[in-house]
Amino acid sequence: MGYKQKTRKSVAKRFKITASGKVLFRGQGGRHLRRKKSKRTIRGFNVPRVMTGKFAKKIRQALGKA
Repeated sequence: MGYKQKTRKSVAKRFKITASGKVLFRGQGGRHLRRKKSKRTIRGFNVPRVMTGKFAKKIRQALGKA
């Protein structure tokens, strides 16, 4: 019987895998010092972003979805 892969909990809190396999994440820079940022920029922080490339593959592997 093989070993079960453990989920990387720190990764699971920061990223989400959609049903089609895309990796969604919240961008950096929206937590504090919002006063000096434009309203348009602040609204942009509410939209999850799609990660592509090799790093997205690493995220899927860490979550056991690869």
